[in-house]
Amino acid sequence: MDVLQQLFAQHFHTPPTAVKPLQGQLGGSGRAILRLSAGATTAIGIVYAGREENIAFLEFSRHFRRHGLPVPEIYAEDLAQDAYLEEDLGDTTLYDLLSAHRTGDVIAPEVVEAYRKVVTILPRFQVEAARDLNYKVCYPRASFDRQSINWDLNYFKYYFLRLAGIPFNEQALEDDFGRLTRFLLTARRDFFLYRDFQSRNIMLRNGEPFFLDYQGGRKGALQYDIASLLYDGKADLPPALRQELLDRYIDTLAGFVPITRDEFMEHYYAYVYVRILQALGAYGFRGFYERKPHFLLSVPYALKNLRWLAHNVTLPIALPALLEALQSMLASEKLLGLATSADNLTVRVFSFSFHRQPPADESGNGGGFVFDGRALPNPGREERFKQLTGKDAPVIEYLNEQPAVHQFLSNAISMVDASVAAYQKRGFKNLMVSFGCTGGQHRSVFLAEQLAKHLRAQGVDVILRHIEVEKMEQAKLEAAQLEKAAP
Repeated sequence: MDVLQQLFAQHFHTPPTAVKPLQGQLGGSGRAILRLSAGATTAIGIVYAGREENIAFLEFSRHFRRHGLPVPEIYAEDLAQDAYLEEDLGDTTLYDLLSAHRTGDVIAPEVVEAYRKVVTILPRFQVEAARDLNYKVCYPRASFDRQSINWDLNYFKYYFLRLAGIPFNEQALEDDFGRLTRFLLTARRDFFLYRDFQSRNIMLRNGEPFFLDYQGGRKGALQYDIASLLYDGKADLPPALRQELLDRYIDTLAGFVPITRDEFMEHYYAYVYVRILQALGAYGFRGFYERKPHFLLSVPYALKNLRWLAHNVTLPIALPALLEALQSMLASEKLLGLATSADNLTVRVFSFSFHRQPPADESGNGGGFVFDGRALPNPGREERFKQLTGKDAPVIEYLNEQPAVHQFLSNAISMVDASVAAYQKRGFKNLMVSFGCTGGQHRSVFLAEQLAKHLRAQGVDVILRHIEVEKMEQAKLEAAQLEKAAP
């Protein structure tokens, strides 16, 4: 994008030498997101024809930074061309970290610690920064009011219930929506409501969280954002961890605003419900209406959360028609079929050396992909990279600067995505993807890492192995053991 290159050159006084798209066709925002770089200097460029949202994001970003909150610095902007340049916070989202460091409900300590940091920072956005925020730039509404709630509930009704074929009584459901809305509006609502406070909008750099995508923020209740994080569908947090994080959040919140635990909890689960319904409306719109099936893979996780709520929570208001519709969803064969397809597929990703045979398919499924990366620029030819692998930062930086690498990876990801969608739809359980290069140390490792990260971000189960790197690490371990055992 020429405008982004101009903004980069003006701000850093040097033109970018590489421009890499960061968001493919799976994104739902409609934004063009690119990483621009010149050597070690990088920035993220955004082009989006939503002027009001751009203005909100830019003003909120500057406001939050004045309050010392961890959000990206805005380097430059050209609103006439719908573009701006911001600080590069890296590639690791909280969701990426969670996906890479969990086995079922067992989540690694570093992930739990990252979530603890996140819920401790949230009240600073909601209360501290909210006091002098300019709510006039909020879009499309200045507050999460009756109109906002109605939009979300009708989004769910028409784009999810209707298109999923779930029966409901229109008037009875509208009556329930009215009761739910009136109850939600009895909560105190003079705080900043981030609106999309979920794991994919939180970046991690050196273990510290940074926050993005608050352009839809507005004035609202405290309960909404913590509900968004803890009932974030594909994150699929175990109930015990959700409770621990909720307790920590409420304890932290007490240092910012006088609210008792009972007062907070009175409205909390109603906001959990409305957030899940909003998310289901988005999945239905993108999946059923726009026919982008990968969005429907989030539905089983939302249903799991609704099932837990049905068994563990009693709302303080009667919503018979809504709860009946939700029970029909939980029993729907159509939606249960989505759960089956989402749970079954595992993609096994390998890197290997062409000096040896490609990895064997142990699943018995056969097929899959073998990509040959030997035509790409080879870091292994340079002395400075010989002891490193495609997981090391200098090699990653080198390969990221090569346009041929981006084109190759983009083409490979496009082919794999098409197969993933088809495999999920047909109920297949295994897909194998292998990347080879000369030594299996640099290019193939980098490519396999990038594909695995991309698939995990879509909620796909991935098993990642680097055949030659594993052998190198084993050899080093054996050598160290021999040295230690030597007299």
